[in-house]
Amino acid sequence: MFQVFLLKKIRKPGVLLLAILGLSVIQGCSTPQEAVVEDDFAQYVDPYIGSDYHGHVFVGANVPFGAVQPGPTNYIKGWDWCSGYHYSDSIMTGFSQLHLSGTGIGDLGDVLISPYTGDILFSPGTIKEPLAGYASMYSHDREKVEPGYYEVDLLDYDVNVKLTASERVSFHEYTFPENNASRIAINLELGIGWDAPVTTRLEQINDTTLAGFRHSKGWAEDQELYYAIVLSRPIDNLDLHTDQGEIEGSLAQGRDVVGVLTYSTAAEEAIQLKVGISPVSHEAALKNIESEIPHWDFSQVKAEAREKWNNELGKIKIDVPDVETKRKFYTAMYHSFIAPVLFNDHDGSYRGTDKKVYQNPGFNNYSVFSLWDTYRANHPLFNIVQPEKVNDMINSMLAIYEQQGKLPVWHLMGNETNCMVGYSAVPVVSDAFFKGFDGFDEQTAFEAVLATSNNDEFGLDELKEKGYIPADKEKESVSKALEYAISDWAIARFAEKMGDSENAAYYHDRSRAYEKYFDPETRFMRPIMSNGEFKSPFNPFQSVHEVGDYTEGNAWQYTWMVPHDVQGLIDLMGGDDAFEAKFDSFFVVSGDMGAEASPDISGLIGQYAQGNEPSHHAAYMYAFAGRQWKTAEKVRHIMDEFYTDQPDGIIGNEDCGQMSAWYIFSSMGFYPVNPSSSVMVLGSPDLDRAEVKLPGDKTFTMIAHNNSKENIYIQSATLNGDDLERSYITYKEIMNGGVLELTMGDTPNKQFGTAPENRPIEELP
Repeated sequence: MFQVFLLKKIRKPGVLLLAILGLSVIQGCSTPQEAVVEDDFAQYVDPYIGSDYHGHVFVGANVPFGAVQPGPTNYIKGWDWCSGYHYSDSIMTGFSQLHLSGTGIGDLGDVLISPYTGDILFSPGTIKEPLAGYASMYSHDREKVEPGYYEVDLLDYDVNVKLTASERVSFHEYTFPENNASRIAINLELGIGWDAPVTTRLEQINDTTLAGFRHSKGWAEDQELYYAIVLSRPIDNLDLHTDQGEIEGSLAQGRDVVGVLTYSTAAEEAIQLKVGISPVSHEAALKNIESEIPHWDFSQVKAEAREKWNNELGKIKIDVPDVETKRKFYTAMYHSFIAPVLFNDHDGSYRGTDKKVYQNPGFNNYSVFSLWDTYRANHPLFNIVQPEKVNDMINSMLAIYEQQGKLPVWHLMGNETNCMVGYSAVPVVSDAFFKGFDGFDEQTAFEAVLATSNNDEFGLDELKEKGYIPADKEKESVSKALEYAISDWAIARFAEKMGDSENAAYYHDRSRAYEKYFDPETRFMRPIMSNGEFKSPFNPFQSVHEVGDYTEGNAWQYTWMVPHDVQGLIDLMGGDDAFEAKFDSFFVVSGDMGAEASPDISGLIGQYAQGNEPSHHAAYMYAFAGRQWKTAEKVRHIMDEFYTDQPDGIIGNEDCGQMSAWYIFSSMGFYPVNPSSSVMVLGSPDLDRAEVKLPGDKTFTMIAHNNSKENIYIQSATLNGDDLERSYITYKEIMNGGVLELTMGDTPNKQFGTAPENRPIEELP
């Protein structure tokens, strides 16, 4: 993902921290193996995975796709604190209600609430003086995190904090020592990363209720958040502060309002808070509390949150002998189901991109669409295991189109950030249509993909005029053109199914724009200048972050960015053997990417970069040249080396589920190389068995016989008892239910999937 800070670190994940961290790394999976409860999949989830190194994952308490993510917030010390929390830290500023998971930009962190004792303080401190205010030290060995629940002891104050949540309500429980100066600070100033307050408001409504709003500017250019806080016991005293100083009365409004509640507490006395949020009004936030958590039973909400997670995690049941792989798999499932997030009230109302309030739209509205990342695997995963949510997600995207004139690019809390390149909602919307989802208007969807691909921004005017994007007119021109071509393939097929032959032909031609960038002499995708000549000098290793010719990558990585027409790329390379030779080099060659290279280029095997999305489909491309066994080698190596069950166990930004979705598919033995086609290319399963729960009480089961760390090659395969000689299966075959059996061995079967008729082909469902 796009970055704020540039950090460089070369290491192998999961090998250096274990001795240092000791037993604390297992806090998130504390259920003993002997106490395993069948169908309690949450016991295998460790939310710490990806909280170290550059994973940037959310750590805290939430429910699947929930609007709130209450969790701990550290001081923001740089890029690795984009989620507000990093495993290396030991100082807590408080517990904010909204967090992003796995992004490369920091935002949100709204409504920071911090319990403490002692003098009235209106700030946690500063990075230079971190304990000058109400911030506190904490330790991982007195911290616990699991799906739907977070707990920590604030060591400076002897205060225990517990968090859980429903969809739109955070539930806090603070256990204080005996003290006549027990405090709860509500800080509307501080946020995460780029976030900065514009106007904030805090009002005491009655002796147990506060409410207000927080309008902020950051990655989300104009975020409006409304909140309500209900306490389990009356407030003894409220002190208010803004940038103008202390405020008398029960209402404060300004850029950076802070309120401090004071209580006199007995020993081990618990004070509970329910924090509701809304994109519409604080009255709606209060109604969300009344609708979702009308009681004060914290244990019940915690149990319900865990049950919600188990319902989602249990959509794929796996069998594998080692607990480490179970933790990797179910934590990946957990991470894949954090976003998109609900962006509406309990009654369905939401605020659109146009800032108008929409009531009863007929669907659940979602936000946090990290589409440049998630179109590749996370949304294809949703089409299989989250079919009940797909129509709502597509309707959310179509509503965004109607409100802003194009489909979302990177949508955040009702704001278009235009982050990353391409119009990556197009493959998602098209794929849902191709795969038979019919809970949205197909004509509007077709209109949306056409309009989105025909505006004149980000080089599209040049593409329409010249058939390519000149590098001297547009930064990241190669990446933009290649991403557009992938989406245009989907539009061409959409047009075919809609009976629009003219647009089908036009977008088919546009989907082949990648051919113009291919230099037959160097056999790389190269930038083209306005005069039609390749840009010189040319260095295929060089990467210049944000302003170069490639987005978070280089020519080595982007030369393979043709998942929609791999055979066309093979032909450009000179056939199977030439393609294989060049592709082999991709996985072994090394070179200096330069001082301005993106830090996202991590998890390197040669120039292949598992830590960033442009490489995610690449290892599976061997199968298109009849070398499926080489795909098996690379995929198994990636799963073994770059996915672990340690805090640094994700090699790059999690990116709202994409990094984990890659592992989920790959561990089951197949992957959607072209995410808007029907084809799932076979790799090498990390699991012995995976049973996918499907609509209509159907199941699709993958069984890997003789599977082991050594037996990574498919020897033979059957589908529903019939011999399977091709190196792919289809979405339709999965959704019809059945059994895929793979017999594994330690030496390649070089005949499997080799014949041209048995190689992956691009087809729709």
